[in-house]
Amino acid sequence: MAIRKIGQIMVDLGFIDEDQLEMLLDEQRQRPDELFGQIAISLGLINDRQLAQALAEQMNLPIVHLADVVIPPEVLNYVNEPMAQLYRVIPVSFKEGVLTVATSQPQKLSILDELRSFLGYEIRSVVTTDKDVEKALERYYAVSGESVESLISDIEEDADLAAAARALEKSDKIDLTSVEAMADSAPVRKLLNMVFLLAIRDQASDLHFEPFETEFKIRIRADGILYEMVPPPRHLAFAITTRIKVMANLDIAERRLPQDGRIQLSVGGLPIDMRVSVLPTMFGESVVCRILDRSVVMLDLDVVGLDPTTLSLFRKDIQKPNGIILVTGPTGSGKTTTVYAGLTELNTMEDKLITTEDPVEYDLDGIVQIPIDEAIGNTFAQCLRSILRQDPDRIFVGEIRDLETAEIAVQASLTGHL
Repeated sequence: MAIRKIGQIMVDLGFIDEDQLEMLLDEQRQRPDELFGQIAISLGLINDRQLAQALAEQMNLPIVHLADVVIPPEVLNYVNEPMAQLYRVIPVSFKEGVLTVATSQPQKLSILDELRSFLGYEIRSVVTTDKDVEKALERYYAVSGESVESLISDIEEDADLAAAARALEKSDKIDLTSVEAMADSAPVRKLLNMVFLLAIRDQASDLHFEPFETEFKIRIRADGILYEMVPPPRHLAFAITTRIKVMANLDIAERRLPQDGRIQLSVGGLPIDMRVSVLPTMFGESVVCRILDRSVVMLDLDVVGLDPTTLSLFRKDIQKPNGIILVTGPTGSGKTTTVYAGLTELNTMEDKLITTEDPVEYDLDGIVQIPIDEAIGNTFAQCLRSILRQDPDRIFVGEIRDLETAEIAVQASLTGHL
């Protein structure tokens, strides 16, 4: 049976009339990134209780008022604080292998799928208000819930995992079956998932997993500064790096050469990409994950941080029909954000935009994006030559690494391309 539209349900329940429904639909066209119900609340047409009632009617789910529910600590332990914060869910009961969670967004079915994948339980939902979720997070997770510290403490007491990890790390011959089983074990998956959740919640740009002789460090880079987490046991270094390599589709048997890969996750209903770099060191493999979260990247020139004079000049320059603009700066200075914001502003039906990047960091709808693969000869220079035969109006070259690429780029700028 088809799911009824939330707006029509609000009309049927008497919360809004037909004229208000039409007005809300027009408003939603202007605010496509916002949910219909949230728009209705922001305009004062309904309250959060009415929205919860309409969503419960739409999804055929019960409503729960979290203020009237006492949640046992053992139930709270099924969903840790970072996960509860990211997914905006509160566990309310666990019976016969089924975890019931309260959410204010039951229509986001992907969240339930992700929770099933992370937790390994069947998940059912009940509907509550966003205010109830916020109050419950403050009420329960300020003093309860699982932390990284408690999880690491439990792992340290797992003697079997420690023995297996040490044996596999020291072995010259890789038993792929044993390695994969260890990487897929519940403690390893649980810890790594929590680290990912914490990094994404804190809007981190990079995750560092660094093995040393007697310790294993996990550091998160947020706002340009590296912060160290509570260090996990040293014997987990091999298990965690192997787990990351499995997720990135890398060769887990190869521990002598650098490898690069990519992990695609969905967290809180939002797509997250991670670029993975694995580098052999004296004491194991060092792994860095670059987190590419489009939801926190401001693809708008007005908010990238340029001063008014520079912003005005940049906007004027990118509208020119030909020429060349160089965007330079150190790592983390905002080069990619600035370029992507400019491309987003130029992305219209009248112009064809093509980019060549290594790698493509964010997908931009309506723009042709080409990843570089030097292993097969698809270099920046080769790619740029081919792009010029694709009738482009504007071209973005991710890097000018050699004289040949520079010459082609300058020639293109002199022949009617920007």
